[in-house]
Order: sequence, then C-alpha cells, then structure tokens
Amino acid sequence: MPGRIQSVERAAAILRLLAAGPRRLGVGEVARALRLPKGTVHGILQALQHVGFVEQDRAGGQYRLGATLLHLGTSYLDANELRTRALNRADALASRTRESVRIGAPHEGQVLVVHHVFRPDDSLQVLEVGALLPAHACALGKVLLAFDLRGAPALDELPLPGCTPRTHTTPAALTADLDRVRARGWATDVGELVDGEAGVAAPVRDHRGVVVGAVGLSGAVERVCAPDGAPHAALVSAVRDSARAISRTLGFTGLRG
Repeated sequence: MPGRIQSVERAAAILRLLAAGPRRLGVGEVARALRLPKGTVHGILQALQHVGFVEQDRAGGQYRLGATLLHLGTSYLDANELRTRALNRADALASRTRESVRIGAPHEGQVLVVHHVFRPDDSLQVLEVGALLPAHACALGKVLLAFDLRGAPALDELPLPGCTPRTHTTPAALTADLDRVRARGWATDVGELVDGEAGVAAPVRDHRGVVVGAVGLSGAVERVCAPDGAPHAALVSAVRDSARAISRTLGFTGLRG
C-alpha cells in the first residue's frame, strides 16, 4: 500500500481551516496558520477552486468553502446509515408528539443534524439538516457527550459558550448534568439553546451497544414541560421508545437506552 499523500493532507488541512470560522481567508493567512509556504498554499487553493471545493472572492481575493462541498455533504447525509434507519421512526415520533424531531450524530464536539422532521402544523419552520449544534446546550448533544466512550477527556477542550442565560458554561455544571443523563438514560434542555424552547433526547445504539447518535424532540417550553419545568413523562416515553426502535434497526438487542 502506498504511503500518505502529502498534498492531499495539506488540502484537507486547508479545508478544515476554512470550515473552522465564518470569515474568508487570504493565502497569507492560511499559510501562516498551517506553517506552509505561500506558494504551496496558493497552488493547492487554485486546485481546490478548480474542482469547486473553494471559492475566491473577486474583490479581496480571499477564499471560502465552495458550493460543491455542500452538495457532497448532502450526499453524505442522504447515505448516512443512521439517517436511513431513522426516517420512519422520526416521522412517527413527530406525528405522535406533534413536535419537531431531529436525529443527531457526533461531529468534532458538536451535533450534526442528519434528519429533521417539521412540527406537524402550519407554522413557519426552517429545515436544519446539515446544521451543527453546540453539544453542551441541547438535549441531543448532552446524550452524545454523556455516552462518549472517551469519557471526561472529551470535555477537556470543549468550548462552552453561553447560548442563553440558562446554558451550562462551566465544566462542573455540565458534568453534573451529564451524570444525570447517564443515570436516567435521557437528556433534556430547557431554554439552554433557544430561549423559550425545550428539548428531550435519548441515545441510539448500534449492534455493539455503542451510542452512535441521538433522537430528540423540541418545542415551546409550555408544551414540552410541566409547570415545574420537568418535561412531560409522555413525551420522554415517546422519545425513548423511538430511540429503542431505531437502535433495534441498527442491530442492538440489549436492554439499555
């Protein structure tokens, strides 16, 4: 087998750098960040631009990710086994609970939304497939963090920005919440990601028993939660039933979850 191809590794590093922030970057900025010669970076960027993986701003000459990558990402999501196996169950959960349903998978410390079912009413909603959510601020993410096989080390470098005044922004607070998630087998967030919105999520396991994703619902706090702030038991049961059903389609036969 041939060894690693340096130019491919450098191209991948450039794409990751461009994906890490919202602003465009020039050749010099990329070169400094990756400690590469400007000529090398310029050549790779030109090649990436040719195939549509990056786009260059005509005014300033800076680069950003290109539309071709979006199409590739969509193709990945369509082929994702978790999404494929969860489609029918997610639709059924949304119909049963009358709330929005999302399927999430872990992605570099965040939650990648691989499937999203709209709340079954006539309200204006935005499709979130492909969106990245902060793991510490939503029920889906708490499930993935709580059952991460790496345990505590997974939290060491996790940023904890405050999305709302209710978001956990300290490791101690988040760790205590994740302990509760592991103990009861499901997670909730109440106004931690979006003011006035609450969510409930449960783990999806594969044939090994490993948590590979999460399924959850979200909606207005007054619909999802009782007056004491706890989510309605019927919604929690519905989410856990859905998670167990999806897990069975992935080959999980255990009793956890």
